[in-house]
Amino acid sequence: MPTDDLARFRRLCGQFRWLAVFMVCSVSAIMVLMFVVAPAVTLSRAASPADVGLIDLVEKAIWATPTLFYLYAVWAIGSAMGKVSKGRLIQPTLARALRQVGIALGLGGLLSVFGITNISRLIGGSQGSFAYFDVAGMTLGMIGGALFLLGRVMDRAADIQAELDEMI
Repeated sequence: MPTDDLARFRRLCGQFRWLAVFMVCSVSAIMVLMFVVAPAVTLSRAASPADVGLIDLVEKAIWATPTLFYLYAVWAIGSAMGKVSKGRLIQPTLARALRQVGIALGLGGLLSVFGITNISRLIGGSQGSFAYFDVAGMTLGMIGGALFLLGRVMDRAADIQAELDEMI
């Protein structure tokens, strides 16, 4: 890759890193406003704690938990892009990022499909089946598993390449 293309690629990776940081920080701030600040204000203004509807708030927070895993996946991608923009080798950085993103998307998808409805039923918030057939959650879970496996394959390929380089 010519040096000007490499410099442009690294600059774009740095910009993508800041885009990921902006996305994670803005969505996190909105979640803090929704689940911490707004309920605290409502609780301080309510005549009694029963008027607030804490069960509803807890259930909404449970439904938002996969978002935390997805935000971690975006953060991992941004972190990898930041490392590449600073000159780190692409292959080991990409392999690690694929594993982290895969785990985060997989756990978020599993929680979205199987965890949320059952946890909501345990706290008495809602009734429903044992699995919430969220196609987007299922898709993200499957993509997460595939990315994790690809990260492992890339690690193994790097190990084999190192062995071959030693033989030569």
